[in-house]
Amino acid sequence: MSVQHPDDMRPVDLFDEGLPVLPDQTSDDTDTGWGDWRPDSDDSRYLEERPPHWD
Repeated sequence: MSVQHPDDMRPVDLFDEGLPVLPDQTSDDTDTGWGDWRPDSDDSRYLEERPPHWD
């Protein structure tokens, strides 16, 4: 004889495209969350800080 729990009888939709259970990154794990603002790309900073022998 097996005992069934209420969770065993609950239907689960495996193809639900709703909100993720946990986000990939929280807002406090970003530069903005720490009070910093940074543009999306650091290309301009890399070009400004390139070594002199690259010229």
